[in-house]
Amino acid sequence: MNQITKTSLKQLGQRIKQARLNRNYTQMELADIIGRSRTAIEGAEKGKCTLETFVSILVALDLAENFVRFLPEQPISPIALAKAQGKQRKRASGIKCKETNAEQTDRLDW
Repeated sequence: MNQITKTSLKQLGQRIKQARLNRNYTQMELADIIGRSRTAIEGAEKGKCTLETFVSILVALDLAENFVRFLPEQPISPIALAKAQGKQRKRASGIKCKETNAEQTDRLDW
């Protein structure tokens, strides 16, 4: 794991801890809210937790709205969009009729 990753995880953990303290939750209280162990909260505050635990903590601390800003929805790249449009139908094939010519002629009323 590179240094930038380690630093980022440590910062996230510190922010989780500060948000927990700001809401006056103990580690055990937060663990009970999200249905995890106290050691899971302790690990998250050190930057070591699963994504599921991380998101659960954000929800419990009313920080889920920040998750959208953390990783906004990604638009489709112009290249991928162009490739997808290349497969769009450009014309109709028409209705295919299974009747023979003789059956069609019998139905003509002139």
